[in-house]
Amino acid sequence: MRITYYGHSAFGIATAGKYLIFDPFITPNGLAQTIDINTIPADYVLVSHGHGDHLADAEAILNRTGATLLANYEIVSWYEQKGINKNHPFNHGGKANFDFGTIKLVNAIHSSTLPDGSNGGNPTGFLVWNDEGSFYFAGDTALTMDMKLIPMFCPKLNFAILPIGDNFTMGYEDALIASDFIECDTIIGCHFDTFGYIKIDHEKAQQAFAEKGKKLLLLAIGESVEL
Repeated sequence: MRITYYGHSAFGIATAGKYLIFDPFITPNGLAQTIDINTIPADYVLVSHGHGDHLADAEAILNRTGATLLANYEIVSWYEQKGINKNHPFNHGGKANFDFGTIKLVNAIHSSTLPDGSNGGNPTGFLVWNDEGSFYFAGDTALTMDMKLIPMFCPKLNFAILPIGDNFTMGYEDALIASDFIECDTIIGCHFDTFGYIKIDHEKAQQAFAEKGKKLLLLAIGESVEL
């Protein structure tokens, strides 16, 4: 799997011949001005919850590429009102098979209001697995004991994308505990540095993981990695 970081919590993951976009907040992000969303491919766009810093570019990408939207029922319904009807709605605990593999929605502890004030439903994380591997995209979440269920739901995780910026989500200390709960030693950090509230000490965070024999990857915006 090839993972590309587009800033904040936005990622592109190439797997099984398809390109998955997660939480596309790119054009309003002052740190991601080198990224042109018109060049980003997409077969599927996955939105974890309704906040603008996770879906700002979803509509533009969906309309340009004809990608399929994967999200909870409330978010899918909101986009249907905008004329985006190529979608698959979920709710917590549900899973479905696609041409790139299997997805299961899991709990995330956060809030979720759509940009116009509409109900964004319950925030979610995504488990994705196929013959190439398995990963967890946590979305915005606090540390939760529900994470201990994740190893029971899917094949052993190759990596997990966890928020580490604190204030609005887990900080890196809680993300380190989460890595134990989900039994995954390779973590890609997200939701950090974009705003003043969530700026972190990169070296301190990575050292904390290294001391536990784990790896915390803090990708530069536009950087890709193979896992």
